[in-house]
Amino acid sequence: QVQLVESGGGLVQAGGSLRLSCAVSGRTFSSVAMGWFRLPPGKEREFVAAISRYGSSTNYADSVKGRFTISRDNAKNTVYLQMNTLKPEDTAVYYCAAASAYTSRNYLPSAYDYWGQGTQVTVSS
Repeated sequence: QVQLVESGGGLVQAGGSLRLSCAVSGRTFSSVAMGWFRLPPGKEREFVAAISRYGSSTNYADSVKGRFTISRDNAKNTVYLQMNTLKPEDTAVYYCAAASAYTSRNYLPSAYDYWGQGTQVTVSS
């Protein structure tokens, strides 16, 4: 059974930084593409970033481009989301997700097979 466990969320002031981690078990990590999504309060789930199996390709939502960086360490079975210059509108529950393939639809939740339980990120103004 594939398990994804996020960590690293918390409360931070606007302009600050956080790094989220997502540890994956139950499947060869290099066989899955990974993504990050978020659920802002009162809004629908939205795409944040995605990375291919070996990290050669990445994709970002326009709202985070230039501020967030997705990366992965296949030796540690972990994907990261470095978040800089955080804004109050980044407040959300952040979820990592795993997909069997990295496709052009990597911004869609339906492209992912497994999900973590989420970690709360709160950015105060």
